[in-house]
Parts: sequence; C-alpha cells; structure tokens
Amino acid sequence: MPGVGFVRVKLLQVERGETMDSVEETFDPYIAVNVKESINTPGRGTQLIQKKKTIYPEWNTCFDAHLYEGRVIQMVCMERPNRFLGDVSIKARLLAEKCTDSNIATIWLDFKPSGRLQIQIRYFSENEEQAPLQDDSEKFMTGGITRRRGAIKQQKVHQVQGHQFIAKFFRQPTYCSFCNEFLWGLNKQGYQCTSCNCTVHKKCHDKILGKCPGSAKDSRETKMMSERFNINVPHTFKVNNYMSPTFCNHCGTLLYGLFRQGLKCQVCGINCHKKCQKFMPNLCGINQKLLAEALHQVKKGGVLGQGSERLSVSPQKSAQSNDKDDNKKDSDSESESYEQIWERENAPLQPPSRPPPAPRRKFKPEDFQMLKVLGKGSFGKVMLAELKGRNRFYAVKVLKKDVVLEDDDVECTMVEMRVLALGCSHPFLTHLHSTFQTESHLYFVMEYLNGGDLMFHIQASGKFEVPRAQFYASEIVCGLQFLHSKGIIYRDLKLDNILLDRDGHVKIADFGMCREKVFAENKATTFCGTPDYIAPEILKGHKYNSSVDWWSFGVLLYEMLIGQSPFHGDDEDDLFHSILNDTPHYPRWLPKEAGSILSLLLERNPVERMGMPGSPAGPVRSHPFFRNMDWEKLEKRQIDPPFKPKIKSDSDISNFDSDFTMEKVQLTPPDMDLLKTMNQGVFRGFSFTSTEAL
Repeated sequence: MPGVGFVRVKLLQVERGETMDSVEETFDPYIAVNVKESINTPGRGTQLIQKKKTIYPEWNTCFDAHLYEGRVIQMVCMERPNRFLGDVSIKARLLAEKCTDSNIATIWLDFKPSGRLQIQIRYFSENEEQAPLQDDSEKFMTGGITRRRGAIKQQKVHQVQGHQFIAKFFRQPTYCSFCNEFLWGLNKQGYQCTSCNCTVHKKCHDKILGKCPGSAKDSRETKMMSERFNINVPHTFKVNNYMSPTFCNHCGTLLYGLFRQGLKCQVCGINCHKKCQKFMPNLCGINQKLLAEALHQVKKGGVLGQGSERLSVSPQKSAQSNDKDDNKKDSDSESESYEQIWERENAPLQPPSRPPPAPRRKFKPEDFQMLKVLGKGSFGKVMLAELKGRNRFYAVKVLKKDVVLEDDDVECTMVEMRVLALGCSHPFLTHLHSTFQTESHLYFVMEYLNGGDLMFHIQASGKFEVPRAQFYASEIVCGLQFLHSKGIIYRDLKLDNILLDRDGHVKIADFGMCREKVFAENKATTFCGTPDYIAPEILKGHKYNSSVDWWSFGVLLYEMLIGQSPFHGDDEDDLFHSILNDTPHYPRWLPKEAGSILSLLLERNPVERMGMPGSPAGPVRSHPFFRNMDWEKLEKRQIDPPFKPKIKSDSDISNFDSDFTMEKVQLTPPDMDLLKTMNQGVFRGFSFTSTEAL
C-alpha cells in the first residue's frame, strides 16, 4: 500500500475506440489533465473540487501528482481543434498501487465512451529507500528530469518616494501625471506604480514629489510643504459630468462613463477617478514640474531657508531599485540613432602623444555565416556560426532590441556583456569573442562548446556516477568562487547552463541573470531564477547575496547524483512550498559524503549554508566529498575529465537538442515602425572585441 509520496505519469499514446473508426485518418490527439481534491462540504457531503489549473502535457513527457487522500486525476482526450474523444478518472493512490515492479508500471486506461490511453507510472516514496535503477529501458524514469526549465524574473522595480514603478505598455492613450503630456511610443512608454497606479514618463519618474502609499493629507510631501513652504492646500473635489474625453491627473487613463465620470477640483481644475482621490497630494494650484525644478535648484545650492538644514525631499534616485547600478545614468536623454552610434564607435582614432596599440577589429553580422540553431527563447536565438575566411566556429546569441526594451532589461544585457568579458580570464567560464549591434539586434559571439549541456547528458544517462558528478561539481565551484570574488552573483545555476567543451571540461554559460557589486551589505532583492533552483530567501522576499548560488549548486549536485530534483510540486505554488518546508530524500545507496554535502548546501539558513563565510561546516573545498581533489591541478585543467563527449568535427551539433537544430536559420524581421521610436542611445558601449579575437 503506497504511503507518503507522489506518482510521476508519462503519456505514451492513445488508441481510438470503435466509435471513432469513421473519422478521417489524420489523428492529432492531446490530453488535458485535471487534478481534483476530495472536499467534505457541510450539507452536500463529499465532493470533488478542482483547485489547480488544467495542464496539457506533451506526449512522452511527465507530470507529477502527490498522493493526497481522495485526490483524483482526470485525463481528458481531445482531438484538435476541439473535439472530445473520451476521458478517464482514477485515484492517484490507485495509480501508485499499480507500480509493483521496481516502482514502475506501464498500463492502459480505458476511456469513456471509448478508446484507451497508455501511460507509464513511477511511484516515489518519501518514506522508503529506493535502489538505483539498472535497466536502460527505464532511464526516463530515473529522476524524471525530462524537460528544460525556463528561468523567471520579476520585473525591475524603481522605488521613488515610496512608489513601486515598473515599465509598462499602455494600450490606451495615457497622460503623465507629472508633466501632463501624453505617453508616446510602441513599446513600454512609461512607468506605473504597482501600489497606487501613478503613471509617468520614464524621464519623469524620479522627479515625483508625491509619496506612495497612504492618504494624501498625511503624506510626507504634504507635511513637508506645510512645514517648509507653508503649502498645504487640499483640493476641492466634486463629482463632475464631462462632455468631452478627459484623463485622470493621477493614473493618466480616461475617465469612463456617460455621466458623473470622475471628480474635478473646483479651484485648480484637475481631474481624477474617484478611486484615485486618496492618492492626490494637497498641492492644489501647484505645478509639480516647476516646483520640482525649483527644488532641484535649491538642492544644488545646498541650503533651504534660514539655517543649515538641507532640503530632505529632493528627487531621489532609486538606491534600492532592483538590480540597478547606482552609477547608471538615466537613459532619458535625446534619442541617438543607430547610424550615429555606429559612426561614433567606428570613428578613426585621433593620433595621441605616443603610439597607441593597434585598434581592435569591429565585427558585424556579415562577417559570420549562420549555420544551425542551437537554442531559442523569448529573447531570441543562439546559433552556430562560422567566421568567414577563418574556418572558426562560434555560438552567436542574438537578442531582439525591442524585447530587451519591452522587458526593461537593458542594464541586464550590459551586465551580461561585462561578465562574459570578465569570463575570458577564467578556465571554467564561457569566453566571449566579441559583441556588436545592428539597428534591431544585439549579438554576443562566444566560444562554441560542442560538448553539449549537462541537461542533454543527464537525459541520456539518467544520473551521473559519483566521480563524474564530483568532477563537474569541482569545476563549477571554481567558477562560482571566481564570480563571487568579483562581487557577482550568478542566480541561474542549472543543468541547462553548464556546458562541456570538446575535452569534457565544464563551462558556465548564460550570464543574463547576474547581479554585480554584491559586497557586504549591498544585496540583491529581485525575485528571479529557475523555479526548481530558487533559494528559500528569494521566495521569502528577503535581501540576499551569493548564498543563493550555493543553494542552486546543492540542487544541481542532487540532480547529478540522484537523477531527480530534491523538491517537487504539482505546480509552481506546490514546488515553492516544498522548497520552503520539505526535507529532500537521500537514498540509502548514496555515499555518506555525498549526502552530507547535499544537506549542508540545502541548509535553509543562508548564513549557515555551506559556501558562505559563516558556515560552521567550513569551506566547500575542504568537505570530505572533495577529499581526493587536487584543486591546484584542477584549476590548471591538468586533471583529465572522466567523460569525453563524442565530437566528429569543430562544427558538430550532435550534442544539441534536435528540436532546435532542425529549425530554419533566420531572424525575425524587425518592425520598422517600432525601430523609428527606439532610443538607440541606451545601447551605447555595447560593442566589445576580446584579445582572443585578434
């Protein structure tokens, strides 16, 4: 009888029933899975209630379901576009009971009214020890790491006067509540406060005087104006009927309705929604734009009024903006065209007083022939490319500028470029060849690591033998410690981002989630990472440092050694609850040293976590798991890897997912109207050429 645990279900195939014989030969079925809970409702008895969203697993992929009492799994078979074929409902525990042979079973489930579904099931116990599987035919179930897991990142928040501003695309005409001008543009034209919906231009957001949240009459700016300038003039709002389209002076959107659409101040004439009245500061008749400019001039003078007390409400740059460099300049200046940037970056060097070094070559798309797609995402694509005339092959990551701007990720892209450039000085970080840009795209040219990533290899082998996992872990430790010594936290350590070179050495790749300047009390706050690897302190919303990388390293090492993730959930909420509360299962066959280091890395207290200076367990490199490792030789790449990828040529793509490599090599054409509105100046300084590229 199954105890505490979960089942992992893999969808294999569907067979039609007799009633389906008359349909056409083309058969394109899909499965919708509904997980229902048994709820005892007073007066109605026991009912099945679906609390979670319907999921649609692809064929030959898995989904998990915990064995809660009364839980029922309904699998509905549909044929595209929207034709019902049949369904079956079965208790999760009954599925687990069918796993009598090595905790795995392949069964057929009968549909109603006809047809049947073949599934493969594995039962995972959270109480009993499980021996590792030996049969190659069962590899897909050795841990269920059957899919690539994408990273998530909370949108960047700009904190000004208590407002939580995020970039936003406005689908209707919207006014800036600061300068009272329209927000123009085809991508994210402005910022909106997530708390009070105050809407402003990007160039205006750091000049806002009104503090958020709270009642306007008790706000700091009202008190300051009253005490310093004797300005405390409440608005005199009355419900008003508007005969023409009118916009709210707070959130900037239209006042909807046929009559009594909003409130109008009887003195200064400003308008707002009824819901926005509580956010309007007591500045009746005051032009915030002019006042902000005056306050800025006063601040530059240094003294306000009599005495030496400085003005305390000058516009604040967001010192705590998520992942924002304190020294980053605002990119609100007049737009600079791509042609101007290209002209400036390629301008001839002026003769200095002494002979300069030879100028580094500037690369462009025409210098490369794109051969194959290696990977893709919402950002763009990674492609295999040959440098023309050199017979050298590189991985070229191409980002779409409009997506970068849409996601407010310009600074993250610049950080990625800087970390990649820094990585050229370390053997276990991906090396950057060059970066350049066109009017519509950004290009990262990197060394081509044709050994594939660890996700590709673990899907092929199920898990890694201890010596192999130990070797990869050691090289990853060296790479992480190098980044941390430079004040950089990585934040997206996972199987997908660890590549192998042709000799089998590790290379950490994809630095798009990195955060710079994390020293001492300067910590990060952004909610980001790949869900399975996110540390508890991030989930709790705490400020964090390099501790999050050591947690992710623990999850990664667990997956390499055991072949499954340490934390599970039917959906993201369940997964996060598991990360915060569950104790990972350590099989009996796992070596003692391996179980020890995993438990120390998966310590929920970040201060005591192995890898951190305050950890009572001591340094990572001194742990018995690495007892036989010669770290000096390792860092010089003088230790032979335990596994060498099969590589036929410098341009071999056999270690990459065929779902990508079969795709057509092309970039999405840019939207010409969008390009006209794009501020190319924000990408200034992106171009780079390494000494290795000369």
